[in-house]
Amino acid sequence: MTLLDRRFVLNALVASGAAALAPPVLAGPAQARQAFAQSGPPDKSQPQPPARFNFEDVLKRAKELAAAPYDAMPPKLPEALGKLDFDSYRDIRFRAEKSPLATGPFRLQLFHPGFIYTRPVVVNTIRDGIATPIPYSANLFDYGRNKFDHNLPVNLGFAGFRLHYPLNSARGNDEVVSFLGATYFRFLGRGQSYGLSARGLSVNTGGDDEEFPLFREFWIDVSDSSVERATIYALLDSASVTGAYRFDLYPGADSVMEVTAAIIPRRPDVKFGLAPLTSMFFTGEDSPRPLEEYRQELHDSDGLLMHTGAGEWIWRPLRAPRVGGMSTFEDKSIKGFGLVQRDRNFDHYQDIELAYEVRPTYWVEPHGDWGDGRIELLELATKDETADNIVAYWTLQNRPEAGKPFYYSYRIRSLLESPDLSPNGRLRNVWKTVPKALGSPEQVGVGSRRFILDFDGGDLGYYLTDPAQVEVSANASRGKILRTFIAPNPHIEGFRAMVDVQTDPGTSVEIRVFLRAGARALTETALIPWIAE
Repeated sequence: MTLLDRRFVLNALVASGAAALAPPVLAGPAQARQAFAQSGPPDKSQPQPPARFNFEDVLKRAKELAAAPYDAMPPKLPEALGKLDFDSYRDIRFRAEKSPLATGPFRLQLFHPGFIYTRPVVVNTIRDGIATPIPYSANLFDYGRNKFDHNLPVNLGFAGFRLHYPLNSARGNDEVVSFLGATYFRFLGRGQSYGLSARGLSVNTGGDDEEFPLFREFWIDVSDSSVERATIYALLDSASVTGAYRFDLYPGADSVMEVTAAIIPRRPDVKFGLAPLTSMFFTGEDSPRPLEEYRQELHDSDGLLMHTGAGEWIWRPLRAPRVGGMSTFEDKSIKGFGLVQRDRNFDHYQDIELAYEVRPTYWVEPHGDWGDGRIELLELATKDETADNIVAYWTLQNRPEAGKPFYYSYRIRSLLESPDLSPNGRLRNVWKTVPKALGSPEQVGVGSRRFILDFDGGDLGYYLTDPAQVEVSANASRGKILRTFIAPNPHIEGFRAMVDVQTDPGTSVEIRVFLRAGARALTETALIPWIAE
């Protein structure tokens, strides 16, 4: 998988207080069609209002695309746009006063094609139920220091778009969501700074035949004045799949995106990643710091959190391995998963410009039963913090049939604080060291390490009055657990567990640890990956 260069994402798209809304769970297309069938056809003897543009219109387009050969050749951009570097591209800015949406709380801005964004997309607005494309015009943009020898074509199109909204202040106009590049999109809640991204769909991620589908057309509807919601329809296309998407964005303290999708595989036996999330992890508390790097930690997310179908909460810390690899987590009827930024301490990052401590968590909650499948976590090696090297998504055990629409829906929440995630005690820190006391003459075995885990939250503070009730439950996928220790840690109102593990050098091991009192689990399960040395 190619690493995504994030400099533009981190710099050009940084966001420049409405109350959080509780959005309804959306009915999928199948339910909508069933309701239509039960109500019967309209009375054609009476004048009918024009049909409003809706999800079914996008699905019709997706079916038509699926029946035709895939067009892999994008329209050719003028050479001058294709040669733009990062700084030159960033100098092209949309003129805010030209927003095609001039009423209501939302303002629309468009991205210019160029740099790495070479495939133009069509952007439509919906007014009174009628979709109208936005025509490209050079006077929509301030080109800064860029000078072009020739006039740009009038049918150039756009690279993507973003919406602004009074998110952090009633008088403000903050960027709240952007769609730019392939099927990538990002959105923010109050007080948050852009970090990780979501994607519409991943295809064969981690393989040599990976595809990056694209959204080739958008329709934006903000006409419902009864609720502060933006509805965005999108048409997906790639060599292996087409699709129709509906995104309902509810901005607030914790912004919510409701996603309804129908994908149509062009061919059989394709691995699709549903609700994919893409992030960056370079260094953490248990990672070696690069030479002369003053910042202790550099990451948009520090862990993958999973709420299994059986109700278990599992926390898998992220890493930047020397050699990339895929981890899989089998499950049935997954309740939720997300890439989480758990460490909110500025002192651990010391970056006043990039503000890692306020990068959001994206938490995915499926609507309905997604059946048998697995979470896949791809972690790639990276030389610095400018590349997205982490991908997580759900993939189905039984792959969708070619030519047949496959429907699913889910919710993504953009969070800073997440008290309702992993309601038991949570892993706060993890380190590893030699498995002996400092200064001890004890001989340490080859391929052995001590893992030190701090847990806090949940009911752990209650058990500090009688710590003898708390036990460590630990096992390793390979090798053996030599011993475990536990001690109260009043500094965090929790406990510190120590687990000594031994296995053959070069072996990949996953250590599974949680705290319990009798039969009751007091904490989430921490899954710690390790390659023995």
